[in-house]
Amino acid sequence: MNPPVPVPLNDPRILADAFSEFISASTLLEASYRELQQKVAHLGVELADRNADLTRSLAENDRMRAALQQMIDSMPCGVLVLDMAETIVMINPEGRRLLGIQTARVKTLRTLSKASRINFEALAIATDGEHDTELCVPTESGQRWLAVGRRQLDYPSTRQELATAPLRSIWILRDITANKQAEMEREAARRAMALAEISSILAHEIRNPLASLELFAGLIAEEPSVNPQWVAHLQAGIRTLSGTVNNVLSMNGEGTPRALPLDLVSCVRSSVEFVQPIADQANVALRFQAAESTLTIHGNEAGIRQIILNLVSNAIRHTPAGGSVDVSMHTQESRAVVEVRDTGCGIAKEQMERLFEAGFSGSGETPGLGLAVCRRLMAQHGGTIRVTSRLQEGSSFYLEFPAL
Repeated sequence: MNPPVPVPLNDPRILADAFSEFISASTLLEASYRELQQKVAHLGVELADRNADLTRSLAENDRMRAALQQMIDSMPCGVLVLDMAETIVMINPEGRRLLGIQTARVKTLRTLSKASRINFEALAIATDGEHDTELCVPTESGQRWLAVGRRQLDYPSTRQELATAPLRSIWILRDITANKQAEMEREAARRAMALAEISSILAHEIRNPLASLELFAGLIAEEPSVNPQWVAHLQAGIRTLSGTVNNVLSMNGEGTPRALPLDLVSCVRSSVEFVQPIADQANVALRFQAAESTLTIHGNEAGIRQIILNLVSNAIRHTPAGGSVDVSMHTQESRAVVEVRDTGCGIAKEQMERLFEAGFSGSGETPGLGLAVCRRLMAQHGGTIRVTSRLQEGSSFYLEFPAL
């Protein structure tokens, strides 16, 4: 085989083939460059779109975060959020108000406990996430009741997710002071109703034996060998107890007693005579005087007797030995007026406003029903009761009835 014949480098055919290959490579390179430019342009457009989407998403997240923060800030309950490190991430204004920490900087449950004087560290252990814990928190204006509940968020399943989890628990604080007060008022009303019912039952059971005792005391007084002073004391005690029983029944009774035309002068006179043993026992002079012989009103005799018994008994109780109680009657225009005046210790100004409240007793020695019963019975008669008083000089009660 003969060896190839070498071609000279300056052969035109070689140069032509080389140039042709160069042109072909250049064209291919140019096409690749144009394709690369198109891809870069496409990627630029896609990146711009994605950046725009991301910007919109971030803006939407910001709006949602702001809206969520606004909702949390405006919630009527306190909200406390903790992260995985037990660091306080957020506490809303209502939570700060309820805890009384205002602008104090709190970062952990320990600093929150010091600022609010509530042991949140102990609560974190004690609360089970299902039931709220009720706390009584002292404030400058009194006491505030809070219901504190903790809700544990679901833990991530992996350690990596646990490390990136932002939140751990949410605490909810609710002001339940109004509910507690209503609950206590209901309990007090229930107890008062039960006490009133028991008192009425006892008063009914006691009244009949008292009537018998009053009768027997009158029979004993007719015996010549009996000491009159002893009988007077016995009658005074019975009539005082009778007045208390009738007060209980009048205060707890319902409806309006039957009213008939009656002679007020005769009714008041006999009522004063009924109280006379109590005055004698206290060594207080009891006098009765009426400007007219008769005064007719529309009323209930038992109710009026109870009014006079209460007022005169109170006057005797607050009048020292040697003093006096005067019961007088007169007419003023179209009204019949009964005045009960004593020379006792008088009534303090701060007690005047509560004088006719049931249960209020200026001395604390009585149940505080007498004057409340008087006001109630006077209202049933369409009348009024008022009082004037001066300390160390005495008091005057005025009863005004519509006259017939």
